[in-house]
Amino acid sequence: MSEIEELERRITAALDRIGRSTEAMDGAGTDPEEVAKLKSALEEEKLVSAQFEERNKKLREKYEDARETLEAELEAQRMATAKLDMEMQRMRAANEQLRSSNSALREANEKGVGEPHLINKAMLAELEGLRAARAVDKAEAAAIADTIGLALNGQLPTIEEGV
Repeated sequence: MSEIEELERRITAALDRIGRSTEAMDGAGTDPEEVAKLKSALEEEKLVSAQFEERNKKLREKYEDARETLEAELEAQRMATAKLDMEMQRMRAANEQLRSSNSALREANEKGVGEPHLINKAMLAELEGLRAARAVDKAEAAAIADTIGLALNGQLPTIEEGV
């Protein structure tokens, strides 16, 4: 930032000198050496200004590229999180079904009545719970792998960069 301020100060000083010189030229004869110096200073400041603008343009492009990359990564993380949430909901529903089936099975066993359909229902609920748990594990592993991949590619900020 101090470099930008320095450039602005130099441009302002050059414009002030040009303005004073123009005022002095209106009233008296002009010194060709002074005019040449002022033109040289003006050209130098124009060059500095053009360099500053080019540097600013490159920084803006770099910023936009980084922002677009981060937005794409953020969207990928959102998708992974949404998938993980969906799988967690599925697992919760399967576990609730399993608890319900096991409760009914316990009640039937307490009454001394062996209900084959309750046993089948409990087994199906347990299988669905296992499938849901496996899907959650896979979704978590995929999310972790994506994050590790981003870190290895240098696309995640480090502690030094101010996370």
